[in-house]
Amino acid sequence: MSENESGTPPLPEPDVEKANRWLPSLVWLIPLLAALIGLTLVVKMVLDQGPTVIVSFRSADGLEPGKTKVKYKDVDIGLVRSISLERDLSNVLVTIDMSKEAKRFIAADTRFWVVKPRIGASGVSGLNTLLSGSYIGVDAGKSEETKTQFVGLEKPPQVSRDEKGTMYTLRGDTLGSIDVGSPIFYRRIQVGQVTGFDLDEKGRGVQMSVFVSAPYDQYVGKNTRWWHASGVDVRLDSNGFKVNTQSLAALLVGGIAFESVSGQKPATVAPAGSEFALAADQASALREPDGVPITTVLYFDQSLRGLSPGAPVDFRGIVMGEVRSVGVEFDPVKKNFRMPVTVDMYPARLGHSFAQTIASDHERNAGPLVLERLVARGLRGQLRTGNLLTGQLYVALDFFPNAAPAKLDLTQEVVEVPTVPNSLDELQTQISSIARKLDKVPFEDIGKNLRDTLKSANILFKQLDAQVVPEMKDTLGAARKTFSEADQLLQKDSPVQSDLREALQQLTQTLQSLNALSDYLERHPESLIRGKQDKREERK
Repeated sequence: MSENESGTPPLPEPDVEKANRWLPSLVWLIPLLAALIGLTLVVKMVLDQGPTVIVSFRSADGLEPGKTKVKYKDVDIGLVRSISLERDLSNVLVTIDMSKEAKRFIAADTRFWVVKPRIGASGVSGLNTLLSGSYIGVDAGKSEETKTQFVGLEKPPQVSRDEKGTMYTLRGDTLGSIDVGSPIFYRRIQVGQVTGFDLDEKGRGVQMSVFVSAPYDQYVGKNTRWWHASGVDVRLDSNGFKVNTQSLAALLVGGIAFESVSGQKPATVAPAGSEFALAADQASALREPDGVPITTVLYFDQSLRGLSPGAPVDFRGIVMGEVRSVGVEFDPVKKNFRMPVTVDMYPARLGHSFAQTIASDHERNAGPLVLERLVARGLRGQLRTGNLLTGQLYVALDFFPNAAPAKLDLTQEVVEVPTVPNSLDELQTQISSIARKLDKVPFEDIGKNLRDTLKSANILFKQLDAQVVPEMKDTLGAARKTFSEADQLLQKDSPVQSDLREALQQLTQTLQSLNALSDYLERHPESLIRGKQDKREERK
């Protein structure tokens, strides 16, 4: 059927030439569209790309380009692009491509470090990197200044900047067993940690940076005392045996404790960055301040074995100072050696009144003047044994009224305090003197004379035994015989006793007759005259 028969108009035939003319134009749209998409991706990548930073580390241990990630609180914020060496080969330079959200990590005080397994005073960290590998940790800074080159930390920071709390500085004589990460205790509760330490400017001590977490930093006041809480504090006193320690962590890795003098919450909180003195123990920390010490020197003429720096200076049981140094000096005048002991004495430990006298504003040289008066009264230094088992010595100050007079030379920079030997040294000196005297005794001559005397005595004893003893035996026999005869004569029934008794009776009667005759003559004296006349006549 034709088109006319159906009644419908015929369709126009396509213009082939016109279609062929537009076909090349449509083909060019595809690369244009691809270029547009690529440009869009580039623009998006540029817009999404963060800053590029370069961090310097001592070693690239555990870092790999294209694999090692940069994390902040376990969130990926960057990737290590490349690792290269510095020109002097001292460090490695790690180039990091940060993400768009990491623009805040280019502050000048931002910190970078490598996170890997570590064992420190605060515990074990980085164990998750055993499976996933090391990564770079970041602590965002707060500075308004920005930069793209940083020096990485060799150890992770102990405190992040977003952690609430307060930093303080402690100054002590020695570090002890303290390390970075050592705990800080308040009433045996861990409230912070040590963040760093270093020598002071003059090298005479150490200074430590400590961080006390909030809200415990409100218990740090201007008069707060700090001390080493490391190890075990063992005491044996009148109350018994005591063992004191903060915790097992402090026993192993050391620690620091603090407390106010009154034991109560301070009225004024110490500002950030305040400096405090770090004492050796709690007793020293809570003691009243010692004030300015008086440095003196004591010379001894004996061995100082057992005396070491830090030994106590004792005054009748009160520790009023400590030994600073022990040395030796040659005395050119006496041509011998002297042993100088330099000590620091704290007058405040001898009472408030004495401390006020020393610290008087009217006399700037009050300390040495008071010391001079005490020396004039017999104050002397003496070495004494503090422990018989270890042989440790200490310096004792006491009054010796019989000590030789001494006078201080106040013109010297360090005043010399006179000394006296201790009792043991005096005893040793006396024993040595006795030994020297005994050495002078001629024991050999005395022994020889004694041997000669013994020989003579032996000869004498032999003569006595041979000559004298037999004669003495005869004499004793004769004496025994005489005594026996005398005993027989003196017996009651012996004839001698009877005759003697009769003679005594006759003698008694004779005496009685004589008494009667004497009485008669006294009464009749004429009879005596008559008798005399009769005798004259008889003679005629």
